[in-house]
Amino acid sequence: MVDVLSVFWNLVPVTLVQGLIYSLIALAIMIPFRVLSVPDLSSEGVFPLGAAVAVALVANGAHALVATLAAVAAGFLAGMTTALIHLKFKVHSLLAGILTVTMLWSVNLRILGKPNAPLFGFETLYDWIHPEIMGSLAVQIVFFGTLALVLIALLWWLLQTDVGLGLRGIGANPHLAPALGVSLVLYTAGGLGLASGISGLAGALMAQLQGYADVGMGVGMLVNGLASVIIGEAITGRSTLLRQIAAPVVGAIVYYLLSSLALALGLNPSDLKLVTGLFVLLTLGWPYLVGRKVIGSGL
Repeated sequence: MVDVLSVFWNLVPVTLVQGLIYSLIALAIMIPFRVLSVPDLSSEGVFPLGAAVAVALVANGAHALVATLAAVAAGFLAGMTTALIHLKFKVHSLLAGILTVTMLWSVNLRILGKPNAPLFGFETLYDWIHPEIMGSLAVQIVFFGTLALVLIALLWWLLQTDVGLGLRGIGANPHLAPALGVSLVLYTAGGLGLASGISGLAGALMAQLQGYADVGMGVGMLVNGLASVIIGEAITGRSTLLRQIAAPVVGAIVYYLLSSLALALGLNPSDLKLVTGLFVLLTLGWPYLVGRKVIGSGL
């Protein structure tokens, strides 16, 4: 037990950094699911898109800040593409997201020119902000924690403005919202664009932190993000807007801490995806099973 706790404690700093970065993905997944009520799967393609754009631009001489903003813009356009496929071609949002992810695989390969590309030897966003970020996990935790808090505050403010109320109105009743002067196409495209822009930002930040981009780095992000949202909502609840927005960040941190604990207990890393999928399935089905008393009846 002492060895397990020691291994887990040593993994905590790295886990916190990962959890804070991937909490952006969880936020991006929460917006379509909870705010717009338009399930979207495109994060798995947008995350590597942001990484590819940032790495390609920095490697070709662009300033790291410009490259990061370009990654956000690319993510925003990808999200709008998903929304337009969904609304204009009457394709279900889940299928629209799958189509976007499929097309982005080729786009990401085009941007990088190969399956993966290194970034070693180039000035990254972290070098530009402060050179100590790359050399200290403690500083990284403070940096990404501050970024997460800023995003929570900005989203909380945005969703209380007229634009935010329009987004929430579409999620509450997409048929009534147009009668109140809210454009279904414009607001849905903007909402999915916002979510994908955050995913693109996460990809850019991760690529610059690890020093490379890979077209396959988004695989599994959707399930991890969904698990984070579910865990976070179980902890913070959804009774207020602030709790709903904070839930993905809290959940991502707890989820990756639990993953580190599982590794410390000896779980094979290749089994984490299976365990995550089963956990999400159990969490989603638990209220139904308890409500129907299926467990108690032995069915």
